[in-house]
Amino acid sequence: MELFEAIRTRRSVRSFTTQPLTETEIETLLHAAMQASNSGNQQAWRFVVVDDPHLVTQIGELDVDRGPYHVSQQLFVVCADIASMEWKMHWLADCAAAIQNMLLAAHAMDLGGVWQELFPYHRRVSAVRDLLGIPKTAYPMAVVAIGHPATRPDPSDRFDPAKAFRNQWGEELARERTDSP
Repeated sequence: MELFEAIRTRRSVRSFTTQPLTETEIETLLHAAMQASNSGNQQAWRFVVVDDPHLVTQIGELDVDRGPYHVSQQLFVVCADIASMEWKMHWLADCAAAIQNMLLAAHAMDLGGVWQELFPYHRRVSAVRDLLGIPKTAYPMAVVAIGHPATRPDPSDRFDPAKAFRNQWGEELARERTDSP
């Protein structure tokens, strides 16, 4: 799949079949995640692949404000080990870039995925940290469910030129175009 097609057509998938990912698919997704840009090349991200059905169920049933987490046969809990970081506050951006790479790779592999936040919700972070034995020096940022989609949402065009400015906040970006994306 061509990159810009993947960016334009990727959507969050929240319903999965029971078919598990292969070890090759899991490794490919982790490779994609670890190729992400990161602050100072610190590579502080850590990934817990959760495929024990009991743990998957427990994560899915966590008491979260918006309802249960969407789960697949394998979940990726994306964390940052800040003990190893010189610039400790950069972990959120680093993990976010890794998750985006992972979701784009999943889409290119004809899989689906959804990013579900843990941080900054203390109750969620604590529950997952305790459940998976994540040390206090690591921050669980998100649960990413990736699997074979049971349903696929239609792509939507989210481009809105009113949300982009030129040179100054509020200055209109739109101008006559002579090229196409």
